[in-house]
Amino acid sequence: MSAEKPLKILSNLVGEAHEHINPVVEVRRGMRDAGITTDLLTLDCLRTQRRINLILHDQQTDVMLYQFVTREEEVGGNFREITLTELSSSTLFDWMQDYFG
Repeated sequence: MSAEKPLKILSNLVGEAHEHINPVVEVRRGMRDAGITTDLLTLDCLRTQRRINLILHDQQTDVMLYQFVTREEEVGGNFREITLTELSSSTLFDWMQDYFG
């Protein structure tokens, strides 16, 4: 599976999920540009200053790592994982609704 396919799947799910919450969504390809085969997608809530990091690794195309942090800390220490087949727009919506308040 190419690196673009999981990123496209994730982008589509985020697009469906954020319709009523309106976070700032950004695909950060800086790690990939630096030679690390990883894409990072961030979901930011400007009101609460909270962030959800979503990470895709080329070596594990069926798994997404995620964490709940603040915009100030950017990246925390603990990542959880979920398979892309388990992930849905409803899951992402629930995460945003619960975490962003």
